[in-house]
Amino acid sequence: MLMKRLRLLTLFALLPITLYAASGAPVLDGYLEPAGYSQLSVLSSAAGLGTIPNGVKLTLIQAESQDIRWRDDGVNPTASVGMVLEAGQTLVYNGNPAAFKAIETTASAKLNITFYR
Repeated sequence: MLMKRLRLLTLFALLPITLYAASGAPVLDGYLEPAGYSQLSVLSSAAGLGTIPNGVKLTLIQAESQDIRWRDDGVNPTASVGMVLEAGQTLVYNGNPAAFKAIETTASAKLNITFYR
């Protein structure tokens, strides 16, 4: 299953993509170029995504080891409040990466982050 996911993500970066807003207007159209990767392993308090490369249009965020909670509305998540991203799941995030904050629900969570422009 992991190999299928890796192949899909590799293919995802090579194919043209169009994402649409609820209104039906395109918000992202074209090819994605990898712009960087980081891993966060200290999530005992709300943390941002670290250094964000210039021109990011899409961010893949994967919870590893433990579930995390996240928010991007200017309020820090807590271990019991926020959107849940379960361990092993990947969030395709098309918002402002500088506004994204995450916290672990249980100790030892990690966050894998890949940026695309």
